[in-house]
Amino acid sequence: MAWDESKSWLKGNEQGQYYQGLLNDAEQMPARNSKRHKVVHPENMPWEMARQGLLKHLLNESMNTRIETVDAYMQIIPPGSKSGKHRHLAEECVYILEGRGYDLHQDCDVEITDTYHWKPQDEIKRYEWEAGDVVYIPPNTIHQHFNADPDRPVRMISSINRIFKYCGLNDLEQLENAPEFDPSVVLDGEKILKYLRK
Repeated sequence: MAWDESKSWLKGNEQGQYYQGLLNDAEQMPARNSKRHKVVHPENMPWEMARQGLLKHLLNESMNTRIETVDAYMQIIPPGSKSGKHRHLAEECVYILEGRGYDLHQDCDVEITDTYHWKPQDEIKRYEWEAGDVVYIPPNTIHQHFNADPDRPVRMISSINRIFKYCGLNDLEQLENAPEFDPSVVLDGEKILKYLRK
């Protein structure tokens, strides 16, 4: 043959059905999607006592819904309390359903070479919010939500794109737990109401 490179590419006996797998997956998708939920009712939205706080998952890839790219949860912050503090590479959007408070955001300098490094900047920025506001959290920003009302809870909906995870960028780090975090507690509506009466 004309190219020396042919000595390399002709080597190997491994067999694969990868392309056929893509065709099979595309062919089976309509039947699979017909069994996935387009409407999720409250009783099918799991509670979680998470290090980030008291969560009710609205959409998650583990919930057998039709949504392919977005995860969303409702977070409840008891009166005068706060969420956990964390950082992730994906940007996040938070809609404030009820209550008032503020966020603390700390940007990070990032270096991506063969490894990934981040370093918090010195400045911590404060952003006030109330019901009806949308809070944008930029990529790789350390952030925490605070309920400024000593008598009323905060409810917020967090939405994040899960595409980052599928691109190998599932960089999520919990830096501080929410004060209510107790892994021995199993949440339900009744328990949530007790947290809100504090």
